[in-house]
Amino acid sequence: MRYPVGIQNFEKLRKDKFLYVDKTKLIYRLVDEGQYYFLSRPRRFGKSLLISTLEAYFSGKKELFEGLAIYDLEHDWLEYPILHIDLNTANFRESGSLYAILNDYLCNWEKKYGMSESETTLALRFKGVVERAAQKKGRNVVILVDEYDKHILQTFHDKELQENYRNELKAFYSVLKTQDKYIRFAFLTGVTKFGKVSVFSDLNNLMDISMDSRFISICGITEKELKANFKEGIAELSDATGKTEEETLEELRINYDGYHFKSGSIGIYNPYSVLNTMSKLEYDTYWFETGTPTFLVELLKLHHYELENLTKEQISADVINSVDSMSTNPIPMIYQSGYLTIKGYDERFKKYRLGFPNKEVEEGFLNFLLPLYTSAGNNSPFMVDEFVQDVESGNPERFMQRMKAFFADTSYQVVGNAELYFQNAMYLVFKIMGFYTQVERPTSDGRIDAVIQTPDYIYIIECKLDSTADEALRQINDSNYAAPFAMDKRRIYKIGVNFSSQTRGVEQWVIE
Repeated sequence: MRYPVGIQNFEKLRKDKFLYVDKTKLIYRLVDEGQYYFLSRPRRFGKSLLISTLEAYFSGKKELFEGLAIYDLEHDWLEYPILHIDLNTANFRESGSLYAILNDYLCNWEKKYGMSESETTLALRFKGVVERAAQKKGRNVVILVDEYDKHILQTFHDKELQENYRNELKAFYSVLKTQDKYIRFAFLTGVTKFGKVSVFSDLNNLMDISMDSRFISICGITEKELKANFKEGIAELSDATGKTEEETLEELRINYDGYHFKSGSIGIYNPYSVLNTMSKLEYDTYWFETGTPTFLVELLKLHHYELENLTKEQISADVINSVDSMSTNPIPMIYQSGYLTIKGYDERFKKYRLGFPNKEVEEGFLNFLLPLYTSAGNNSPFMVDEFVQDVESGNPERFMQRMKAFFADTSYQVVGNAELYFQNAMYLVFKIMGFYTQVERPTSDGRIDAVIQTPDYIYIIECKLDSTADEALRQINDSNYAAPFAMDKRRIYKIGVNFSSQTRGVEQWVIE
């Protein structure tokens, strides 16, 4: 099988006989039932391929769709004038870059459809192009915009430049409303849906299908599609990894499934990771490694976010569905970027519960966070295998020595708020260890507790800040934390730890 890894052009994909998961039934419904749309999906999720497929469809290229659902649904196969804007490649951190790229598109369209001397602004020129294209071709125009929000994401901390871009695009996109009589179809995609700083504050005729149950699977791969389209690949992957096909399907599900863009909807597999896995016949964090979430981590640290809440977040629909660059809540941006997904919905209070979609995202995100929240990666790298070997071999003393070395020489710049720093750092350590051992972390009132279980040992850990290790151990005993394991035959270790804000590290520990 030929897997279209990185291929976003529908015509190339079809002509070169790459695998294509047929989305054309949904595309036909999209075109048949509406006119103006917006879709938000994480990066590398198939948005550009969807735009390219729409472009081929509206170009009347019937031969490219032979064997697909839309081939028999569409009878006319008309060719429309298409204005396709791709904002993927530009560097918007440089002032004037947005004008340059829009001007380039307009110049090319004006060569094709003509221009007027009176059209001196981007908006007037776009308006004129739309009208002349429709009149010259005898059919209304199709407008496709890929990654409309790229300029906002790249300039999130530059409010002045963002305001300039907003004013340019506000007038430019207004054509979608004022030239309605000349427009057959318009489709905008992006990673995020911005509220107050973008097109959506004024362009209210767009239908947002990001959480529309009819089109949930228009990007990405469902389990049904995985089994139907990747039979050969699943068999090859099973042979390569020495597992049964059922075990292979479960491994794929754990690593790459789990995206829910509406409560109660089917799970969606990350297409980029699935294609890479099938192509290379090995599992890896393919999607995560294509873009590091440094910007999102900066938001978390800027707003002093408690990382443990990442998997406990409950958020209302109006917040989850729109991002405001002035907001102090980093979660909507993290959700829309694909690092969190919908895990449940509280009908009574109209709140969504969020969490990590799958193992690839959770493990990748936590490992990426660790060196940015601690000194790990610099003076004291976190070697999870060494920590796990310590607990599996029943050596809590060596485990704590490693922990002390891990926190040694942490800078004040990293620490900031000592209590929050320690909470976040310990959360990351135990969560990452949890991928290899069973770690539970009941927490309350700022305490850091952990229960680590292996086949032979149980570790109950209580941490204090600017107190004593004895006090931490006393709390374990006074609160009878070991009670649930009274009948367990495994050896139990109780570890009290004190963390010092003055030394910014583990000051002392006691083991019972």
